[in-house]
Amino acid sequence: MLEAFLHGFVLAFGLILPLGPQNVFVFNQGALQSNLIKALPVVITAAVCDTILITLAILGVSVIVLSFSWLQTIVYGIGFLFLIYMGWSIWKSAPSKDEQVESKMSAKKQMTFAISVSLLNPHAILDTIGVIGSNSISYRYR
Repeated sequence: MLEAFLHGFVLAFGLILPLGPQNVFVFNQGALQSNLIKALPVVITAAVCDTILITLAILGVSVIVLSFSWLQTIVYGIGFLFLIYMGWSIWKSAPSKDEQVESKMSAKKQMTFAISVSLLNPHAILDTIGVIGSNSISYRYR
């Protein structure tokens, strides 16, 4: 039991250290909001999305996706399209003079964006399918 806990702890620490789009978005919203209550929608949404992804990985979605090359291609294609969309929208956005005012989002916008950077983020999908799912397989039949 201790071995599984330590393995999970080190794995989680290694996955959270690189700042991906979800982490940067949560940090930015936390810093921009005037109090903790206004930042809670993004924090809770990101936590729920991560819980869903981790649960799916442990239940064996990674085995299914890695078993079918066409499904793997679809997942990579969706991730590619997401990155193209995010890059295009950032490229076409006009620079703002006052980032503090423009970056504050309503709770609904925070939640929508948190869902998109959590569930459509190719980095999160690869972490879920490739890293968490494959590492959890060794503990499944103990």
